[in-house]
Amino acid sequence: MKLGAFSVSLNVKDLETSKQFYEDLGFMVFAGKAPHYLIMKNENALVGLFQGMLQSNVLTFNPGWDENAAHTETFDDVREIQRDLKGKGIALMMEADEATTGPASIMLTDPDGNVILIDQHR
Repeated sequence: MKLGAFSVSLNVKDLETSKQFYEDLGFMVFAGKAPHYLIMKNENALVGLFQGMLQSNVLTFNPGWDENAAHTETFDDVREIQRDLKGKGIALMMEADEATTGPASIMLTDPDGNVILIDQHR
């Protein structure tokens, strides 16, 4: 199963304070739009900072993207991933419409309650 680029999406209290902290760790703004969210990058590591948009921290995967948000040559469509997970008996919090193509998302939780978002943009 190819899940694509990985990032952690953090629910932050103050975007500017968190931005400064991650810049001090060597991250640079890669994408996003203040004052709501920024995607920070340090080499292959991605951290999303989200103020007032998430209820909790989220592990995020982007099928079809690499860590530079560039299209990968091949990838597993989120609907294929959904079918595979459901076939393994894994419950989903949010499902993609099987009748569609292109961008779609699914959400699930791991055994410890951590939210996982598989978010396909293409």
